[in-house]
Amino acid sequence: MSGIRKLQTEVAIVGGGIVGSSAALALRRMGVDVVLLERDFCGSRSSGVNFGGVRRQGRPLSQLPLAQRAHRIWGRLPELLGTDGEYLRSGHFKIARSEADMASLERYRALSSDFDLGLELISATRLRAECPWLGTRAVGGSLCIEDGQANPRLVSPAFALAARRAGAQVFERHQVDEVAHDGALFTVRSGNELEVRAPVLLNCAGAWAGAIASQFGETPPMRSRSPLMAVTEPLPRFMAWSLGVEGGGIYCRQVERGNLVLGGGTGITLDADRARAERDGIATLAMQAVELLPALRHAHIIRTWGGTEGYLPDREPVLGPSRTTPGLFHGFGFAGAGFQIGPAAGEVLAELARDGRSDTPIDAFAIERFDEQPVSSPVPT
Repeated sequence: MSGIRKLQTEVAIVGGGIVGSSAALALRRMGVDVVLLERDFCGSRSSGVNFGGVRRQGRPLSQLPLAQRAHRIWGRLPELLGTDGEYLRSGHFKIARSEADMASLERYRALSSDFDLGLELISATRLRAECPWLGTRAVGGSLCIEDGQANPRLVSPAFALAARRAGAQVFERHQVDEVAHDGALFTVRSGNELEVRAPVLLNCAGAWAGAIASQFGETPPMRSRSPLMAVTEPLPRFMAWSLGVEGGGIYCRQVERGNLVLGGGTGITLDADRARAERDGIATLAMQAVELLPALRHAHIIRTWGGTEGYLPDREPVLGPSRTTPGLFHGFGFAGAGFQIGPAAGEVLAELARDGRSDTPIDAFAIERFDEQPVSSPVPT
């Protein structure tokens, strides 16, 4: 251990995705000292390779207070980060493919009415008149005009850069090998290079966070999977909205350059560090895309990719204090839908770290909701 760098700080963060990095930025804006360790490059994992949808529509009601808080943060990106990250409030349209789907969208609009999402139901007649580019499977849908899209490859690293400019100590390429607690301070160690001690620890390690939680007697039943994504060659612009499908399935958006970014299905997880697209999955995705968007019939897919996401059985995140260890707070398991709410989750974690509480409701995300059981496929932190 000779030569190891030793630091003491007020808050240590493991994980430099959008949640961990936004927590670091929020803490520095509060004047709190922070050290963040990231196993790769900040924003290079799921936070930087996701679809890029920035939507509130369709989220569980339990997530809407968090999503509304995040919506306000997204509107301030240039002020906070020095870049807009190609964020556009282009509208998010959830497609109905049956009358049952339309009924489901109507119920969601009623249930979410207290959150003022501004949902507008669009009939088949109006859809045919205003969106001739949609295939005949679409029989209507729900539009949230202030939802939108952004470029995750720009936004997620920008939170880490902004945190560093604000005074956070950010260590990339520092895999965490050991985490311990002596009753007063946490010790976070990365090989023979770095040891960080702090009274507060934020576990924001994404799909790898379960392994950290388990070291403190908390073993949430988290599974890893790889969402499948693809992008086409540039095409003439024909749609502004970001699209999803009621009940799940394909999702897509068209960027300013004309490329269509598509997602849906599951890729192949090669190991703890690598995931890739799978041929049959891409074929299915392409067929679904053409069915909904006939303009893609002759479009070429120029790139496919995947990432590694953490999923819990109820598809809700863990966000809040440890039930076993004072000073430990978790923020993980966002089930492929953490990009929009990530900045708000980071702010909540910052409030918990400083004050021990947040005004944003997070009871639904408590780790206590899971019984103790082993993680099926532990991966290294």
